[in-house]
Amino acid sequence: MILLDTFKDTIFLKESSELQKQYLALTKLIEEYPNNEKLKEEYYNVKKGYQGENEITYQLEKSNLGLYVLHDIHIEYENLKAQIDYIVITKSYCYFIECKNLTGNITIDEKGDFIKEYTYNNKKIKTGIPSPLRQVEAQRDVYKKLWNNNRSCNKLINNIKRFIAEDTFTTTHKVLVVAANNDTILNTKYAPSDIKHKVIKADQLIRTLQYDLKHTPKEYWFSKKTMEKWANTFLNINIRKDIDYYQYYKNKYCNNIISKEELKNKLIEFRKERAKETKLPPYYIFDNKELDKLVELTPKTLEELKQSKILT
Repeated sequence: MILLDTFKDTIFLKESSELQKQYLALTKLIEEYPNNEKLKEEYYNVKKGYQGENEITYQLEKSNLGLYVLHDIHIEYENLKAQIDYIVITKSYCYFIECKNLTGNITIDEKGDFIKEYTYNNKKIKTGIPSPLRQVEAQRDVYKKLWNNNRSCNKLINNIKRFIAEDTFTTTHKVLVVAANNDTILNTKYAPSDIKHKVIKADQLIRTLQYDLKHTPKEYWFSKKTMEKWANTFLNINIRKDIDYYQYYKNKYCNNIISKEELKNKLIEFRKERAKETKLPPYYIFDNKELDKLVELTPKTLEELKQSKILT
């Protein structure tokens, strides 16, 4: 037990995520297509999710509990697919964590339904949302099918089954929904008791893991070696993605739209041609300062060009 007590690090076996790649691609595209409203909306939604996951990563990094963490794991069983935001392995449990960075306030009613309340245009809006708890339970169920599949060629899963009995799968593999937006008020007063402690805010995450660890006798703690094997099981069944998100979002939102860089190159080429035709120096057509203003303001008509007073 001394060795277990001294293991306090948070070890990320997988730290990157598809959401991070999407955010970086969209950040680059926003710089190139600053006036694309659909692109801005996609960027806003992805950025919000990315910030939420960063908050959970921060909480886990400072936990001082001894954890193995995998971020953004994709698994498949036959025609079923699951994407798990975080898998966290402690000395007592494995947690499937769904990150939600929701705006507004969330109430869970006596039926276990999620209700979102927010203000839009000075009007209070109340609406139901799909249960993120059922979502993460479904993700765990896909892994359970892999776990129970005797025909599975994955020897790692069978290896872990030596340490964890099949009839304790659900109690050993816990689920959590973490509301990552610190401004969100989470009301679970009327939630069923079996749900109440599975939906928490980000600043409650470490206390939740600590509580479960404290109430598990040390003689039942997993060894660091077992925790590492368990984490590697998920790492090895993870389906790697190879998506060029820059090109994906460009095709989706920016077809037939010229980027700032492309527009600048076209204007430079136009300036060269006009200078050759008029036998004037290129800066007589428009200088570099005027060129940058043209790219920035992108007037669409002669009238807009005159009103902008770019060319004097």
